[in-house]
Formats: sequence, structure tokens, C-alpha cells
Amino acid sequence: MKILGSDQLAITEAAALLEQGKLVAFPTETVYGLGADAENPSAVAAIYAAKGRPANHPVIVHVAEHADLQHWAQHIPTEAEKLIQAFWPGPLTLILKRSSHIPDAVSGGQDTIGLRCPSHPVALNLLKQFKRGQGGIAAPSANRFGHVSPTSAQHVMTEFSELQANVIAGLIDGGASEVGIESTIIDCSRISTTGIVLLRPGYITAEQIAAVIGLEVKAPDQAAPRVSGALDAHYAPRTPLLLIKQDELQQVIKRLEANQQSFVVMTCGGGESSFQPSALMTHHLPSDAKAYAHGLYAGLRLLDEKKAQIMLVELPPQHEAWRGVNDRLRRAAFDSLDVLKEIRSNK
Repeated sequence: MKILGSDQLAITEAAALLEQGKLVAFPTETVYGLGADAENPSAVAAIYAAKGRPANHPVIVHVAEHADLQHWAQHIPTEAEKLIQAFWPGPLTLILKRSSHIPDAVSGGQDTIGLRCPSHPVALNLLKQFKRGQGGIAAPSANRFGHVSPTSAQHVMTEFSELQANVIAGLIDGGASEVGIESTIIDCSRISTTGIVLLRPGYITAEQIAAVIGLEVKAPDQAAPRVSGALDAHYAPRTPLLLIKQDELQQVIKRLEANQQSFVVMTCGGGESSFQPSALMTHHLPSDAKAYAHGLYAGLRLLDEKKAQIMLVELPPQHEAWRGVNDRLRRAAFDSLDVLKEIRSNK
């Protein structure tokens, strides 16, 4: 994996690598993506292989600002156009009916496609250089499937350190991702029958979207398209993660201490007063939703490095502004629910 800077020469080199069918990891404002030419099925297949991603799990295609969306989608509804004008470039992905000539490798075999124009200057520059701004870069998060997403170049290097060096051709180091959690995903492919549907919450809220389009944003239904990050278990550290309400935290800690189980703690808005002396590490995140999201994945990775038996994460506020954060934490904790039940039942 060649580490590239974020200067113009590096961006041009990265675009050339993508055009050759190779993989390049690059920064976006949400998380780092593992990119490939979206119209090259073998290159997209290399993403799935590197990540260990199920073949039916679609990826998001990143496009340049002012890209010809008619190339990618059969139809751009009026509501989608309004959202593009309001939020692109930015952390919003739109699900649209896929044009028939676009390979279904990016859609997990579905007739839809996820499109997004990122706002990170490096990503925008890369998209402008790639195929002279007329291409699309398929780019799920640059991590092994189901694991904590990367928000820095170092996270990407750590994540893929065990792979052969030539699997990922280049990595653009563009600093830390500003947003810190993945984009909001909105289904615009079934407006006439179902309406606008929120498939994955993120930085841009349902209220903001409703205000732009003048329609209620609905919850996912059984017929909703499959999208990135929507599985019950996702975004998980290797350490079992337990989501704990603030008023239950001390009780759970006492039980872990009694069982001589090592643990780490992540608090929300805590300071020295919430420090846990028996924890291998206590990590504090801010009480502001956007600042918390920015530091969430880096914090999970930091705590994971301690190799404790249990990771305790204090449940953040449940307000709408926290919906994206709580979605990620709920999925990260999904495979550890039995561990939490066992601790609670251990008197």
C-alpha cells in the first residue's frame, strides 16, 4: 500500500491507479473510503474481497460535483433534485433506480444505486481528476466488513496490515474525517408508491430532509432496498461492546470487578468525575452530538487496543440529533447482547 499525500500530484496518481482498475483508499468528510472504478466489475469485486464483504451488500458510488446523474440513474425525481441542491456536496446518499448499463456489482444485484457527492476537498479533487470528472468511485468504508469504520489514514493502515501489500494500491492521507460517521441514506426510488424513506440516519437529520422536500420522511419497510451499514450487527470493535445507561454503569462495573473481568469505558460528556479507576482506560467524548460523532470511531479503536474483556459505552442522549450515533452504537453492540444479559443476571 503506497501512502500518498493530498497534493495535486498525489491526487493525479491516485486517479490514474483507479483508472487502471486498482483500489485506492481516500478520505471523505464522513469516513475513509476504499475506492474502485464503479463501472469496472472486477475492480469492484476486489473491494468485496479485500473487505470480506457479502456479495449482496451494495456499495455507494461517489460522483463529482455537477456530475451527469442521468448516466447512473434512470430518473432523478424532483424531491431528489431538491435534496441535491440543499445537501450536495455533503454526507447524504440518495438511492435511485439504476440505469441498465451500470453493472449491478455496485448494487448487490438490485435495480437501485446509491449516489453521493462528498464534500471533503481531497475527495472532490479526486473525483474531478478521475476520468475527467465523468466517472464514479465505488467506495464503502475502508475497513474489514462489519468492523469499526476508519476516520484517519492510520486506521486504514492498521485495518489492512495483514493483507498483502498489493491489494490496496494507494492510500491518500487527508487528515481526520470531519463528520466521523457514515452518510445519511435516503430512498428516493419508490416515491410514487412508498414516499421518501430514511434507510440509515447520519449527520443530516430526517427533520432537515423533510424541511427541504415538504414531505414526511418514513421509516424502512420490508420492501426497502438493501443499503450499506443496515445489518443488525455492524461497526463493531473486536472487544464485546455493551451499551449501558448512566444510572446502571456503576452497578455493571461492580459486577465486572467481582468477576475479575478487565474492562474499558467510554463516557458521554464525562470528565474527571466520571473516571473509572478500575478500568484499563476511560475515554471521554463530548456531550455535543456532532462532536461525539466526530470522535466516536477513533474512540472505539483506541479502547479496542487495550484488549480488555469488555467495553462499556455509556448510552448517549436519545434526542433526534443523536440518532445517527445511537444507530451506530446499537449495531456495534448487537452481537454482545447475550454478554450484557449474563452480566445483569449475575447477582
